[in-house]
Amino acid sequence: MKLQGQEIDVVRKGSGQPLVLLHGGGGPIASMPFADKLAEKFEIIAPTHPGFAGSKIPDHFNRIDDLVYLYLDLLDELDLNDVILMGFSMGGWTAVELATMNSTRLSKMILVDPVGVKTGGREDRDIADVFALPGEKLAELMFHDTSLAPRPADMPEDQLQIMAANRIALGVYTWDPYMHNPKLPHRLHRIKMPTHFIWGESDGIVTVDYGEKYCKLIDGATMTVIEKAGHSPQMEQPDAFVDAVFKFAG
Repeated sequence: MKLQGQEIDVVRKGSGQPLVLLHGGGGPIASMPFADKLAEKFEIIAPTHPGFAGSKIPDHFNRIDDLVYLYLDLLDELDLNDVILMGFSMGGWTAVELATMNSTRLSKMILVDPVGVKTGGREDRDIADVFALPGEKLAELMFHDTSLAPRPADMPEDQLQIMAANRIALGVYTWDPYMHNPKLPHRLHRIKMPTHFIWGESDGIVTVDYGEKYCKLIDGATMTVIEKAGHSPQMEQPDAFVDAVFKFAG
């Protein structure tokens, strides 16, 4: 699709109520098994953030709200209504910001291990610094089963380039201030729709404690914690993840 003069890749599959997926810093996820299962009940609409998966990031894009306005335009362009908005990690942050700005096309929101707020004090490390950690340590924090972590040594050159570009794009959108918007907690009262958090019990990037505090900031929000899963429960425990989605959004 062409939005704001930019070519945006959008995966669409399935039929039913629209379910918009906003991926995290690892890149697009619409090809994963969990998405195929969700497509049995919903119409999956999954855009790729500019800068990810080999796409170009516009020169003027440098904050999460650039994605927010892009996806508000996407909802308008496709004339979507009664949308379930689902965001993963930085995509969850994007979803929350979007919902505080304009939720007229949304009916429910699902947030999967999102970042976006700071729940502790000024000196507290609420969100692990993914740019400073060595690869092995990062894998330990992200995955319950580290054998599922990407192994750069085994990747072909083109995949390594995309992985590096994804990391750069993640930094562009989330670096300053790191992985949060200080003003966002003061805007969360605007979210009136049913909201559900899904969290990996073993997540070391943003812990379950962080998730519980985040959940309490949105009136009426609920939370499911998935065992034997880290920062990407949709990858490590796809069946339990899909069950949680169906239970909330069904």
